[in-house]
Amino acid sequence: MTESIPTTPVTTRKARTSRDVMVASACGFFVALMVGAAYAAVPFYNWFCRVTGFNGTTQVAVSAPSATLERRIAVRFDSNVSGGLPWKFEAEKTEIEVRIGEVVTAFYTVTNQSARATTGVAAYNVAPLTAGLYFQKINCFCFNEQKLGPGEKREMPVVFYVDPALVADKDHDTLNTITLSYTFYPVKDEPKPKPVAASQPEKPKGNL
Repeated sequence: MTESIPTTPVTTRKARTSRDVMVASACGFFVALMVGAAYAAVPFYNWFCRVTGFNGTTQVAVSAPSATLERRIAVRFDSNVSGGLPWKFEAEKTEIEVRIGEVVTAFYTVTNQSARATTGVAAYNVAPLTAGLYFQKINCFCFNEQKLGPGEKREMPVVFYVDPALVADKDHDTLNTITLSYTFYPVKDEPKPKPVAASQPEKPKGNL
């Protein structure tokens, strides 16, 4: 009969230490994986919105479409200013009718109504949200900081077209209106650096 070798306290401590190291390593790997996933989620979400038009995200075009169709659709322009930004923001025209595939330039105007320079940035979406996949912007002022001097007024264009691929989507057979909505949000200006005072020359010690 083979006798079992008794486990010594040293052997037990080594086993526990090895197990603790393995658990700690696994936990560290899991935390790193979750942090990496959190950072990757933002660009992945932005990419997903651009590709699918999810949540009213419009598309970015680099050129005009190859065809202009006879079907027309109304495009409405909505303008909003978030609290804390003393601006007047409005569309030159609140609604226009365009042909699908037609490249159109619309204008917004913004005015700084305060006596100081202020900075804002615009975000946007379209409604209905599913129409974002077919609303193609060639040029836009969104996501670019706009700094206006006291009382300054600025005209800002947006160049777009409605993608002809819309007519192949049966879910949008009855779509006759798309609303493009912008909202300006305040951006805090960086404080100007304080001037550095010139150092005073040391007074000589002792009596002259």
